[in-house]
Amino acid sequence: MKNVLLILDGKIAKSFLDRLIDLNHNTINHYDVVYTDDSLVFEEIPSNFTFYQFDPTSYSKLSFILNKTLYQYALIVLNNKDDLLAVISNIRSKYKNLNFTVYDQWNIKLDDKHIQYYRGYDILSNGLVEQLPNIPVFAQNIGNKKGEIMEIRIPFSSSYLYRYIGSISQKGWKIVALYRNEELIDINEDIVLKANDTIIAIGAPEVLMQVYKAISTAKNLFPMPFGKNIYFYINMYIQTEDEILDAIEDAKILHQRMKNKCLIIRITQPTTVESLNKIRFALSHIDNLEVDIDYGNKGMKNILIDDKVKYDIGLLILTKSILLYKNSAENLYLLKLPIFKVGKEHISSLKTATIVLNDNKKYEQISPTLFDISSQLKLTPKVFDLDPIGDKNRGEIIDYINNLAKIFTQNIIVVSERSNPIKRLQQEQDILQILPLDKKMFNKRRTKFFNTNSDLVSFDLEKYNQIILPIVDEIS
Repeated sequence: MKNVLLILDGKIAKSFLDRLIDLNHNTINHYDVVYTDDSLVFEEIPSNFTFYQFDPTSYSKLSFILNKTLYQYALIVLNNKDDLLAVISNIRSKYKNLNFTVYDQWNIKLDDKHIQYYRGYDILSNGLVEQLPNIPVFAQNIGNKKGEIMEIRIPFSSSYLYRYIGSISQKGWKIVALYRNEELIDINEDIVLKANDTIIAIGAPEVLMQVYKAISTAKNLFPMPFGKNIYFYINMYIQTEDEILDAIEDAKILHQRMKNKCLIIRITQPTTVESLNKIRFALSHIDNLEVDIDYGNKGMKNILIDDKVKYDIGLLILTKSILLYKNSAENLYLLKLPIFKVGKEHISSLKTATIVLNDNKKYEQISPTLFDISSQLKLTPKVFDLDPIGDKNRGEIIDYINNLAKIFTQNIIVVSERSNPIKRLQQEQDILQILPLDKKMFNKRRTKFFNTNSDLVSFDLEKYNQIILPIVDEIS
């Protein structure tokens, strides 16, 4: 749920509030409404609205709710220019970078990139121009006029943030344009979405509404936007029977708790009928299950490339034997799919979802998913800020993670110590470690003793279950 601050006064504010309440069919947002005019109060107030009557130009009064709630957005509609400027100043005293919209009747120009001006005269004149013949009409009157074109802004907590457009599952809809810093940029599959980007999407109206909710909602979406399904790859020639059966139990739990649509079991190089029957028995009584057996030995690379699209893979489950098999593992990085690496600890005993901070930019990208996974699997998010030398400045990433914790309404544990990251990590029990995907993970390492990259050393640990997330190597 996002907290939105509304500061309203006047007839336009009344009309806006009437419309907003008419469209209030869900409780995705909570609205705090500050007003002075009694005509803005409704007899029946929706449960996700709270009304406060006072003069918002008074900082002492406005600061009461500014200090009480963490807001993600604000909108201001006032009749007086001086009042508007005073309210903007009050908000900026608390929120330096809050994005908000103001209804501007005076052509105000402030040096503030986080303010969007909604100028009524411009909107009215554009609407009148569209009534004239031989004038192009935009968005709402194109196609079947049912909302087949949608503009969507990418919030900083979105699971779509830092995703390649080509890695986003786009079934029934498509991203056709992208605006960044108010400029239209050339779009291709390698473009990376950033906070406050605006995408133009086309598709069936009901699909676009689902996409909008998915992009705008921070909670409980994983494995989206990578794909809808969990996919367990089995090679019966490489893996032992016990290894496969143990991993199936992990797959069951992930399938039960996560927001995936289907569990896909892909079996390759089948050995004996007896082993196949044991696998089938272990998979009995599972809803939304599909089993696909490859008898032709097409090879892991070809199978995964085809199945990524065919089965809309969002999370790929792999065991130690597969990851150690060079011919299988060498192409995993190119798939750009999240990987669940099965560890020795049983998934049912997990208590925390953990990250060990290394590269700030990489961990900024995976932090929203840490909270998403923690919420779905009922785990406590835990962050290790471990610096044996004491020369790392991680204040900014820690602040970012703490803000995410407030958005996800989760309690977070932050451990800051001057200690060796791997030695400290190995003291932990029952953890799910979240790591950024690195192509070096699949390279053979001659010695681990002198390796200073905690991500690579962590990946080599067999004890912990891990989810490895694709990240953007360079963000321009």
